[in-house]
Amino acid sequence: MLSLERVERLRLRHRNQQVRWGFIWALSCAVLWAAWYVPGSAIYGEAPFAELSAGDGYLLAAFVVTVLNAIAVLLAMFVWVAVLGKSTDYIRTLKQVKISRWYLPAGLAGMLAIFGSIVAIAYVGAAFSAVAALLYPIVGALAARAWYQESITKRAALGIVVIVLGGVVIFAPGILDEFSGAGSGAWLGYLGGALAIIGWGLEGAIAGRALDVSDPDVGLTLRFTAEVGLWVLIVLPIVTVTAGDQLWPTIGATLANPTNLLLLALLGLTFGFCYVSWYKSFPLIGVGRGQAIAALYGPLALVWLYLFTLEPPGIQFVIGSLIAVVGSFVLFTEKRDVLEVIRAVPAAHRAPVTSPTGGEH
Repeated sequence: MLSLERVERLRLRHRNQQVRWGFIWALSCAVLWAAWYVPGSAIYGEAPFAELSAGDGYLLAAFVVTVLNAIAVLLAMFVWVAVLGKSTDYIRTLKQVKISRWYLPAGLAGMLAIFGSIVAIAYVGAAFSAVAALLYPIVGALAARAWYQESITKRAALGIVVIVLGGVVIFAPGILDEFSGAGSGAWLGYLGGALAIIGWGLEGAIAGRALDVSDPDVGLTLRFTAEVGLWVLIVLPIVTVTAGDQLWPTIGATLANPTNLLLLALLGLTFGFCYVSWYKSFPLIGVGRGQAIAALYGPLALVWLYLFTLEPPGIQFVIGSLIAVVGSFVLFTEKRDVLEVIRAVPAAHRAPVTSPTGGEH
């Protein structure tokens, strides 16, 4: 029979391993997420996107890239789940509506975030798109606090303030140029960046609810199943009507270009396994902290883009991303006892504990 002291040591060691693996998964997400912006930017230089004009042409390109990106990620996830032997778990979880229903709004929030990020790439540039979404941990932390009482300490609040300051540095120069008339008319790009912030912040908080009772690999596949379903069954028919005769020829020309197929495969692999790491970190260290560590993707994306394009990013993007990352570290670096109890359990959900004398506590 194990002594209470040994049980406590084993429990503490297990929790330490959880925290360590949570950090590892979140950092892996940051590396892969940063790499995603390289093919996401390069595909705009290929036919048919290179021939499209600004304005509606860029929106059409962003739509096509987003839909094909979602399909590529879903295919990668189906292979991943099959290799892990979790295909039956996927079907079983899908049938559990009380669990799988949470992945529908998570897919909706995620699809809006990805679309906004790709729109930002088209209108402003990949460097801006990468660092703009660094503010998403704020939305995730606030949503997690409101929905299931994930704590925000004074230190976390300070981190949020610092991240906001980084966001001001990132967004302010371009927004001021637009107001003064010296900008390039890239309003949609800045709106896309804001959409990415809101979408990814809400997605983590929503998915965190279902990840408490479902496998991350299966849950992620369900999330992209929901996104592809929303794009194909709802949005695609609407765009087919509004885009006239441009949509399907653009999709056909995209798939006819072998370089695009390679780039789509890279998009699916980098983003798919970035999401795998992201979702695995949430149950281990919490939504807010998982999102905060993954925010390291911002400066890493600037490095990836510079290595592949040899174009230095704007100084405001470098400074803003560094400030936001500092804020993210402030946000998630808590004492171990704070990490130990990430979420408070509402009183209504607490089971009564019976004492040896028969009374309830």
